[in-house]
Amino acid sequence: MMAANSFKVLSVNDAAAEYIRDIMSQRDDNPVGLRIGIKKGGCAGMEYTMSLVDEPVAGDDVVEEKGVTIFVEPSAVLYLLGTELGYEATKFKSGLTFKNPNEVSACGCGESVELSPSDLPQFNR
Repeated sequence: MMAANSFKVLSVNDAAAEYIRDIMSQRDDNPVGLRIGIKKGGCAGMEYTMSLVDEPVAGDDVVEEKGVTIFVEPSAVLYLLGTELGYEATKFKSGLTFKNPNEVSACGCGESVELSPSDLPQFNR
């Protein structure tokens, strides 16, 4: 169950919501949402992880917005506070994007980032 906060961990823009709904509708196993986390890796130190989930994981923060449900791993919450999940399609690639105010730097290939934890007290103001 999500803790009662005066803020959401992240927001989802219209393009991302449409993309997530489209991917979920193409699956036969009826996923209930997208789970987002972070892991150590890549040349900048951290990578975002994403997977469709069939059932919620206890302890995940839940963001329901624009017809999609996003589950955020507890270990990723402080790194994702204030993030906007978007979607981008270019000539060379397409996919979900993270506009993350906690991003310190990113690698040249765009696959990994350096993140610092959010200053939680600023979100309680």
